[in-house]
Amino acid sequence: MEETIKKRIAIFGSTGSIGKQALEVIEANPELFSVEILAAHQNDELLIKQAIKFKPNIVVIGAEQKYQKVKEALSPHHIKVFAGEAALEETAGMDCYDLMIAAIVGFAGLKPTLRAIEEGKTIGLANKETLVVAGDIVMKKAVEFRAPIIPVDSEHSAIFQCLVGEIRNPVEKVILTASGGPFLGRKPNFLVNVKRDHALQHPNWSMGPKISIDSATLMNKGLEMIEAKWLFNLEPSQVEVVIHPQSIIHSMVQFEDGSIKAQMGLPDMKLPIQYAMSFPQRLPNNFPRYNFLKPDSLSFEEPDIKTFRNLYLAQEALSKGGNLPCVLNAANEIAVYAFLRNRVGFLDMTDIIEKTMSEIKYLEHPDLEDYYNSDAEAREYAASLINL
Repeated sequence: MEETIKKRIAIFGSTGSIGKQALEVIEANPELFSVEILAAHQNDELLIKQAIKFKPNIVVIGAEQKYQKVKEALSPHHIKVFAGEAALEETAGMDCYDLMIAAIVGFAGLKPTLRAIEEGKTIGLANKETLVVAGDIVMKKAVEFRAPIIPVDSEHSAIFQCLVGEIRNPVEKVILTASGGPFLGRKPNFLVNVKRDHALQHPNWSMGPKISIDSATLMNKGLEMIEAKWLFNLEPSQVEVVIHPQSIIHSMVQFEDGSIKAQMGLPDMKLPIQYAMSFPQRLPNNFPRYNFLKPDSLSFEEPDIKTFRNLYLAQEALSKGGNLPCVLNAANEIAVYAFLRNRVGFLDMTDIIEKTMSEIKYLEHPDLEDYYNSDAEAREYAASLINL
C-alpha cells in the first residue's frame, strides 16, 4: 500500500484561536499533516508548550525580548528558534513547508503572507486584514506566483465551497451571513454603556478578543465584504450582508439564473480550517452535526447600519477603494485596542474610525509602500484622538 505523504504545515499565529484549532485538526490527523513552523507574536508560554508537543522544525516569537526564554526552553528539543518581525517574514519564505495557515491577527500578517505567496506556497487565509489592506497587490501576486489562496474564514470558506464546480457560471452576488453579535437589536442608548467583557461574549462563535469586538460592532462583516471582493473578483455591488442569528448558513452564492447555493453546518471553526488544509479532499471527523429533525427556525434580516455604523463605514471604503480600506482597518485596530483596555467607549470606536478616514489623504491607486505609509499615518492619527 502506498504511503501517504504528509502535508507540512506552517502556522503563523499558532497561539490564537485559529492557530489552536488548526493544531487540533493536525492532532486528529497525524498521518496526513505534520507541523513544520509555529509562529506567534508574544504568547511565549503557550508557544513553548505547542512546540514541545508538536515538535516543529522552526519556532518564531515576534516579541524579541522573549527570544531567550523560548530558545532556552526548546534547546533540549533541537528546535530552531528565531525572533522578530524580520524573522517572521524570512521564515515564511523557507521551503520546508507546503501550506501556511495565515492567522496572525491584523496588519502584522501582511508581510509574512506576501513572502509566502512569492514562494508559491498554498495559503490557508485566516487573516482578512491582508486583503482588506492590500487586496489588489496580494491577489495579483497570487496569480503571478501561482500561489493558491484557500479562505479559512467561515463565510469565505462557504463561498469558496459553493463555487467549486461553478468556474464557468457567472456569479450575480454573494451573500455574507452575520450573526449580529451579542448586541443584535440594541440601540445607541444601550450601546453607550457597553463594557469590554460584555462585548467579548459572542453568542455563537469562539474567537479571539479582537475579532470578537469586531463582530460586536459589525466591523468584522465590513472587513469580510472587502475581503470577498478581492478573493472572488467581485464588484462592490455584488457583495451583500444579511443578519442570520443562528449561524447555520455560513454564506451563500446567487448565480445569474437566480439559483442560490448555501453552505451550512453548526458554528465550528475547525470545519473550514480542516477544509482548507485538506482541499480538495474532505476528511471524516467527529465534529457535531446539524440535526434537521430538531431544527432551529432559520431567520434573516437586514443589518442595522444606522446603529452599527462601522458596517456603513466599511461599505463606504469598499465602494471608494484605493487606500481607504487600509485606513479603515488601521483606525479600527487602534480603536479596538483602546476599547479592550477600557480607554474608549463602545460607540467611540466608530467616531475614531470615521474621523481618521476623513483626515488621512485618499490615494486612488496606492502601491505597497503607500499602503504601509497610509497604515502608519492612520494609526498615528487614531491614537492621537485617544491619547494612547
